[in-house]
Amino acid sequence: MNSRSKAMLPGFGVTMGYTLLYLSVIVLIPLSALFLKAATMDWTDFYDTITSRRVQAAYRLTFGASLIAALINTVFGALVAWSIVRYRFVGRQLLDAIIDLPFAMPTAVSGIALMAIYGPTGLIGKHLIPYGIKTAISPLGIVIALTFIGLPFVVRTLQPALEELDGEAEQAAASLGASRWQTFWRVIVPSLLPSLLTGFTLAFARALGEYGSVIFVAGNIPMKTEIVSLLIVSKLDDADVPGAAAIAVVMLVATLLILLLVQGIQWWAQRVTGRA
Repeated sequence: MNSRSKAMLPGFGVTMGYTLLYLSVIVLIPLSALFLKAATMDWTDFYDTITSRRVQAAYRLTFGASLIAALINTVFGALVAWSIVRYRFVGRQLLDAIIDLPFAMPTAVSGIALMAIYGPTGLIGKHLIPYGIKTAISPLGIVIALTFIGLPFVVRTLQPALEELDGEAEQAAASLGASRWQTFWRVIVPSLLPSLLTGFTLAFARALGEYGSVIFVAGNIPMKTEIVSLLIVSKLDDADVPGAAAIAVVMLVATLLILLLVQGIQWWAQRVTGRA
């Protein structure tokens, strides 16, 4: 059946109509309202708001910590997914279920749990304080929190790709004399690259919008450990709705551009692997 026949199937118009209506109500209209609220400010006030030193510091911390956390999750999430898919061991199903805990737990609960472990009096944090390592009320604490909530996105994205990975290609590489590392880098990694990029994108996007788990371990110190989400909430608490909308608009546009860039890289990787 060609694409034209599929497009003419009964019910397509109704389904597409409901799809566009749903997306408009849930996504497009709220985002449009955000831009309209920010537009109530004149250009000078808008520019002063989004370029203040406090706001710029929050942007740098949020994007920097999110990037680091996503990269960490890409590496170690791949190892976790590999272990779960490729090996059979006692407790495998339990480990597989634990990975979804950050999905199911309220973010505030995650923050309290992380603080109990990495706080100044936490199980791990108190032993690192004498060495000058602060795992809470510091940028490091923010990275830990964002890594915690982003891990499932990488693992769950990679698992199907690993399960569908062609084992014959690995066997062929081995029969041709390729070492394990050569097989890994030249056969396995190229096949998993699109899924890796997708997992990275999801983890990065999730980290950018995190709030609940971070505020407990960040300390929320302006210019030092204040993330953008908290800054927006602070603006709202001060009844500065246009200011909060202005910051949110910049965050939204920057996030969209980054995600489009990553999606472009993913599309390129799929074409390259497809040709190979």
